Amino acid sequence: MAPSDSQAAPVAASETPKPNDTLNPPTPAAPTASPSPSPPHDPSHEEHQYLNLIRLILATGEHRPDRTGTGTRSLFAPPQLRFSLSKPNPTSPTSSRTPVLPLLTTKRVFLRAVLGELLWFVSGSTSSLPLSEAGIKIWDGNGSREYLDSVGLSHRAVGDLGPVYGFQWRHFGAEYIDAKTDYTGQGVDQIADVVRKLKENPYDRRIILSAWNPADLKKMALPPCHMFAQFYVSFPPGGSHDGSVPGTQKMRGTLSCLLYQRSCDMGLGVPFNIASYALLTHMLAHAADLEAGTLIHTMGDAHVYLDHVDALQEQLIREPVEFPELVIKREDRGSGVMDEWREEEFEVVGYKPHKGIKMKMSV
Repeated sequence: MAPSDSQAAPVAASETPKPNDTLNPPTPAAPTASPSPSPPHDPSHEEHQYLNLIRLILATGEHRPDRTGTGTRSLFAPPQLRFSLSKPNPTSPTSSRTPVLPLLTTKRVFLRAVLGELLWFVSGSTSSLPLSEAGIKIWDGNGSREYLDSVGLSHRAVGDLGPVYGFQWRHFGAEYIDAKTDYTGQGVDQIADVVRKLKENPYDRRIILSAWNPADLKKMALPPCHMFAQFYVSFPPGGSHDGSVPGTQKMRGTLSCLLYQRSCDMGLGVPFNIASYALLTHMLAHAADLEAGTLIHTMGDAHVYLDHVDALQEQLIREPVEFPELVIKREDRGSGVMDEWREEEFEVVGYKPHKGIKMKMSV
């Protein structure tokens, strides 16, 4: 989900992409918006992966009808995007790395909504009303009376989205009643399970968070787009979780996240999703006393809505600037606690993007 407002634009037909298509940065074009002065072209900037995937979709994507009636250009299973979640600390290269948030810079991303929605997921909430009351309207369309009636959920109260992301994360397998029911102790708390494994057995190959529950899909206002994540803890040479591996000593591990997203709205949703899962990985790393490593984004149907084309063409001529740093102001590092997070416990430092670009969200 993500915020919006824009105008439709036709796109010419084209061929299916070739298997060896890559996302190498192109020759830079002059940016048309702030920041000023224009930043130099840096072909190694990780945001070019995103920009070049959009170029690839516009140039070679298949024209496909879609659920919303808007129409898209689409590629299936494009190259993964990889974003570093930390960088060397310039003041002390041998100490902990500096956390980084891959918040796209070629347009302003609605950070308060990204964070608010993520904390809403983690809380297990399934009503869009708390978000809307906080000024975050990204779920209002899917929680409206008209929309709920249109998908056969007329028995639901306005705002009751059903067993969506937060419910699956915190109560997977519980019987969903409504958004007001207390589900404490019901179902599988996947968030708690992930943290426990990160702390107790970081070599586990089953550190997985799934929002895809086939038994509940028809009960949801919208089935999950970002549906599956696997977490992996690595250790530096000579290091291990507890020093029990022969020839190693106890060292802090590095946490990476592999996200699979079945449906990827490149204009609005994907910038949100990148930032959201980066933040989630940072939160889990904090709870388990790990360094944040890499976010790897794997996509299924990666698409550009036809009414986003003009806006994205404007974005494509802008040069990325440095991603901001992230400061978590919470004093319980390593506690294993993932509850009661508050927006004021996050500080994003040095976010200086180009100006925002309005795009309409298709519901």
